[in-house]
Amino acid sequence: MDCVSVTELDGVAVLAVDRPPANAIDLELLHSVVAAVERVASDPPRALVISGREGFFSAGVDLKAVPAYGPAEQRMMVQEINAMALGVYGLACPVVGAITGHAIAGGLVLALCTDLRVASSAGRYGLTEIKVGVPYPQAAIGVVRAELAPHAARVIALGNRLVDAGECLRLGVFDEVLEPQSVLPRALQIAGELAEFPPDAYARTKHELRGGTLQALRAAAADDPLLAQWLG
Repeated sequence: MDCVSVTELDGVAVLAVDRPPANAIDLELLHSVVAAVERVASDPPRALVISGREGFFSAGVDLKAVPAYGPAEQRMMVQEINAMALGVYGLACPVVGAITGHAIAGGLVLALCTDLRVASSAGRYGLTEIKVGVPYPQAAIGVVRAELAPHAARVIALGNRLVDAGECLRLGVFDEVLEPQSVLPRALQIAGELAEFPPDAYARTKHELRGGTLQALRAAAADDPLLAQWLG
């Protein structure tokens, strides 16, 4: 069963990820997310919400499955993580993150790729790649560098601890923090408001904000050193 769907709700597109129990990222899920983002990019909606499942936006890389991957599968993981980050970060339409619960490691990277982020007060959040010995693919670390202020990156990426939503709000990781049941409705509301803006003007402004970063990240991803070896 495909764990990724794109539907319309309240007049905006919703890309929902639902892989029980924690939306952990394996190669199959990455393929599905990248394919869904490519479909959205080919025919952009007026606005897009990216949502997780109840309690989990994503727990990050599936550490039960991925360490058993062979070299070819690990290479594909790196390529697809880069493709996911570049694809979402480069979408021309408004993209609102409905961070429905825990967002950890690659899950938080995906959240950082959205334009505006509404997060659950019940979640725990962090970039714990160093702690578990998983290096960042180039597009992933590039989005972290672009979207987090230096002091926030020190806390989140170098601190390697999980923090609550209030701390993420203070650090500028999220834009709003709400009770879990309010996250998706609020994200849809924001997306609906953004959908009323002239799409060409929004796309141009977004390109002017991110175009240089995206160009550099695409070049870095094409020559990612992790393509030779990701996990030892």
